Amino acid sequence: MKLKILVTGANGQLGKEIRQLAEENAGYDFIFLGREDLPIHHFEMLRHYFGLYHPAYLINCAAYTAVDRAESEKDLAFQVNGEAVGVMAAVCKEYGTKLLHISTDYVFDGKANQPYKESDAVHPQSVYGASKLEGERQALLYCPETLIIRTSWVYSEYGKNFVKTMLKLMAEKESISVVNDQLGSPTYAADLARVILEIIHSGKWEPGIYHYSNDGVISWFEFAEEIARATGSSCKVNPIPTSAYPTPAKRPGWSVLDHQKIKEVYAISSRPWKESLHDCLASLK
Repeated sequence: MKLKILVTGANGQLGKEIRQLAEENAGYDFIFLGREDLPIHHFEMLRHYFGLYHPAYLINCAAYTAVDRAESEKDLAFQVNGEAVGVMAAVCKEYGTKLLHISTDYVFDGKANQPYKESDAVHPQSVYGASKLEGERQALLYCPETLIIRTSWVYSEYGKNFVKTMLKLMAEKESISVVNDQLGSPTYAADLARVILEIIHSGKWEPGIYHYSNDGVISWFEFAEEIARATGSSCKVNPIPTSAYPTPAKRPGWSVLDHQKIKEVYAISSRPWKESLHDCLASLK
């Protein structure tokens, strides 16, 4: 019998990247469930799928990710990112399923000046960040064996993300303005998907919180500049301060995550952000 891996949020960026890798992982039986198959806050439906499949692993990629809209849809954000994760964790504990849950750099206040460690104090500045932090708390409360990966600035060939937005704007405009005072590390969803499956393959399960992103520290402006350069775009990219681009949700000024723990426990290395970006752009072609 192959071990079953249940993937929720299967039609999001990360879910689709895991689906791409599933073919290389023939030793497992993957079950992919999108929002239309399983809205994760439909608890009885969740129990139904567990009773049906008895998964060995649950990779939860499902989340409410509309950062600005969350400010006016607080209850829904907390239901999906918080309460639903708690129920999922409780069901995982009941069935002996290992839960791997994805979280975010938005649990921090973004005021640091060195990479955030897993043990650093959390202080979210937005409803989205607070709802994701609640998900972490509920996951570890109801299933202490949960493994959480916090990541940052996720992009891929799929869905809506910064890279695809920049490509669209660069094709339409002669110049664009991009924030230059928010610093972080981009994460190619394909790399994160590989890391998740490496952890499962390792046969070792060390629960708790881990940080993962691609290597390097840049601003959104520098990210956009490299997209333009790599694609030969003639669009001019202009740097602007965050104050010139107000948004309903406050963004962290510093989103750099320390990777030491995941390197030590799982021998996982991070690729340079530029190398991963170029791979993504090649796939988009």
